[in-house]
Amino acid sequence: MPGQKLSIQQRLLQKLSPQQIQMIKLLELPTIQLEQRIKNEMEENPVLEVDDNHREGEQNEDNAPEPKDESEKDISLDEYINDEPSYKYKANNYSKDDKREDIPFSIGATFHESLSEQLGLVKLDEKKKMLAEYIIGNIDEDGYLRREIEAMVDDLAFSQNIEVSDEEMMNLLKVVQEFDPPGIGARNLRECLLLQLKRKKYLTEVVENTINVVENYFEEFSKKHYDKIMQRLDIDEEELRDVIEEIIHLNPKPGGSYSNPLNKANQAIVPDFTMDIVDGEIQVFLTRGNIPDLRVSSHYANMLKSYNENKKNQSKSQKDAVYFVKQKLDTAKWFIDAIKQRHQTLLLSMNAIVEYQHDYFIEGDEGKLRPMILKDIAEKTGLDISTISRVSNSKYIQTHFGIYALKYFFSEGMQDESGEEVSTRKIKNILQDVVDSEDKKKPITDEKLAALLKEKGFPIARRTVAKYREQLNIQVARLRKVL
Repeated sequence: MPGQKLSIQQRLLQKLSPQQIQMIKLLELPTIQLEQRIKNEMEENPVLEVDDNHREGEQNEDNAPEPKDESEKDISLDEYINDEPSYKYKANNYSKDDKREDIPFSIGATFHESLSEQLGLVKLDEKKKMLAEYIIGNIDEDGYLRREIEAMVDDLAFSQNIEVSDEEMMNLLKVVQEFDPPGIGARNLRECLLLQLKRKKYLTEVVENTINVVENYFEEFSKKHYDKIMQRLDIDEEELRDVIEEIIHLNPKPGGSYSNPLNKANQAIVPDFTMDIVDGEIQVFLTRGNIPDLRVSSHYANMLKSYNENKKNQSKSQKDAVYFVKQKLDTAKWFIDAIKQRHQTLLLSMNAIVEYQHDYFIEGDEGKLRPMILKDIAEKTGLDISTISRVSNSKYIQTHFGIYALKYFFSEGMQDESGEEVSTRKIKNILQDVVDSEDKKKPITDEKLAALLKEKGFPIARRTVAKYREQLNIQVARLRKVL
């Protein structure tokens, strides 16, 4: 056909092998997740097993003594397939008597279950109970009802063919808002605070003033226009201070009082590295935790060897068994090698970070932190920047002055008036100290903060000060004002 022709194109494509993808995924995992990953792999691959013979402190495999008897040797995957030196993954620090088991724990009623239980104590007909349950289902984890009443009414009509008026739903919402903890079912912060204030046992003058402020002057209060509030309510500074104190003790997230044991925020941080200083030298170790030693099962390795010696007389089912065992042995080797490479990469990167920030790790003084970015460590280790990023993500190190995320040690740099390059973290620490020591009745503006930093030898613009202030979660001067 006219217009058609054949041509040859040469293109360079980068493709990752399954082994490389596995290595990347393992590299990203912190220690506590790696433990679960290994456990899952052992459940899926019968060839992998725990090596209980190796103990912490034994000689490494480079200088380990030869076993006295051939039967004592571990039969490895490499020995029967690739004829390479055998490898055992060594990551164990528990004794023969230690039991490796997960301790179960009970989880109490969740936030929504608690609300449903309280609903069961209210006298309502079946339809109203179903509608109230629907309202509870739309309350978020903070305890707020973020959906409009009209939207829920429309949703019930279209999806469940249930006709209900806005007034009925509003009345049922008020029933739910009587549940504990106070503030549940509020549609905004103002309503949440009012619900809590109106549930107070004693309506003192302070509480009444607080209800008045929240109900009628909440916008002025949120913007800290205290002079306007005092003028309109005809109260003095001391009375307004009592109102502020009353509001501070209210709960802006009533649903948060139900802590979920599975929430990550409630899990203790398990450091991935530990650091010691021995004779003035810094030594870094990987945290082993409950990570077991792994080896290839001698039973399956022997099975493969036996089948390979009798290839001619194998039936189809035996050939399928050989293929299955070979596949599982390959997978086990890849997995063990990937973990070995993970450990080597982590230690290489961590040692480079420690060497780069040597003075800081010796003294623990934040002023000793040097400007450091991912590229610096990538150049030092010869690894890719993306690899260093994966190493530093969600990893922690335990030092003699506390536990820190690896990302903490990375920061940009700038030059001070003397031309010396300093870490932006040092500037942020100075900024934090200035704000902490300011007169809260007259907070320092960003412009004045920039001037103060310039006096200290750090000539940075007001916009940069605002950026650092936001990164430190420091409010603007107007919102930092207190009576």
